[in-house]
Amino acid sequence: MTPYTIPAQTRIGHIHLKVADLDRALAFYRDLLGFELITMYGDQAAFVSAGGYHHHIGLNTWQSKGGPPAPVRAAGLFHTAILYPTRRDLAIALQRLIEAKYPITGASDHGVSEAIYLNDPDQNGVELYWDRPREQWPLTADGQIEMYTRSLDLHGLLAEAAS
Repeated sequence: MTPYTIPAQTRIGHIHLKVADLDRALAFYRDLLGFELITMYGDQAAFVSAGGYHHHIGLNTWQSKGGPPAPVRAAGLFHTAILYPTRRDLAIALQRLIEAKYPITGASDHGVSEAIYLNDPDQNGVELYWDRPREQWPLTADGQIEMYTRSLDLHGLLAEAAS
């Protein structure tokens, strides 16, 4: 019997994050990263998106208002990955983070993509990235995708923001 594989068109639609302070989370996701506020559920939850979708990110304080970040050395979310459509879009996001003096925890070239890493105000990991066109993905000798982690040329990336 052939093993089941999920349909190729399947996508991860949204994430929902527990946050300690909704206004602080909105200042990050809406004001800094640029997601648009779609709706609020009173003062306990907010839904934000790119391009008017019902929501890409849900933020709530239902179980976490005023609480501490989740422990680093525990099971749970490693990071949320936000895919930008172009390298220039990622460069603009990086420029905004730098101008806001927002701490960046890493930057990597993965061959298939380029990524900037940071933590949101609740210490949830966030990856901002763009995918290179598929025909540029590195392959092994037997045709498998070859991902790696190398230093990202931040100056080269930032040059894209100016163009």
